[in-house]
Amino acid sequence: MPLNPMADIRETIFSNHLDRSVTAVLVAEAAGVLSGINRGLSIMESLGLSFSTTFSEGDEIHGGQEIARAVGSPVQIAIAEEQIIGALSKSSGIATAARRAKKRVNARCRVASGGWKKMPLEIKDLIREAVCHGGMDQRILEDPFVYLDKNYVRILGGVTRAVQNVISLGREIVVQVRGETDPVEEEAVAAARAGAGLVMVDTGKQEHLSRVIDALRSNGLRSRVQIAFAGNITLEDLDTIAQMDLDAVDIGYAVLDAPCLPMRFDVIEVD
Repeated sequence: MPLNPMADIRETIFSNHLDRSVTAVLVAEAAGVLSGINRGLSIMESLGLSFSTTFSEGDEIHGGQEIARAVGSPVQIAIAEEQIIGALSKSSGIATAARRAKKRVNARCRVASGGWKKMPLEIKDLIREAVCHGGMDQRILEDPFVYLDKNYVRILGGVTRAVQNVISLGREIVVQVRGETDPVEEEAVAAARAGAGLVMVDTGKQEHLSRVIDALRSNGLRSRVQIAFAGNITLEDLDTIAQMDLDAVDIGYAVLDAPCLPMRFDVIEVD
């Protein structure tokens, strides 16, 4: 009998087993941090499956540990296998990298990953939530702030003029310094003197960060301004950076590009 091209082939494959109850478990194949469990629950409910778990977003899991259990028909379980791992694996990988990054710096230093804002709209929320589940901040400052990146600085005529142009907004001012017009430490000093609350050394070069710290100290400005560091920073870089006089670090793509946390979906019982 030819297959109906409009039918789900799984209906045909399981045609003699449609009334059976199948139990499957979602298992972590490596240790990590869980992210996406609520999304997974929504997917399972939309498929009509019974789905149970004792875990919450941000929980740490071990390799070989059962994360969740699903009960449904053969067709439901087959469809679930295609969707549930995708709902959790990538986001849990990001959350795991975020947790590792957070643990590598001292408690005083904020660890952020603002790169999620540059991700495709379709996955932006997934990535943002994963970063938070891992314990990292979404932004380098909690309070509302004005961020003057290199293009704003160029358009507004330099660091000092850029800061002066936005002071009337009444928000904390963050200035990106890259040493494009003056040495990076001079740009940082100019930003602090003009009224910036945080300077973002966005070169990825620890030498530049050291020079900025020294310049702000020697000019009596360190207590008036916070210092953040960014620019293709790796998890390994954090070991050195954590020892420096720093208020925040934006690690960006080293977290967002983290590999998926491997998982599997295994049938364990058929009634």
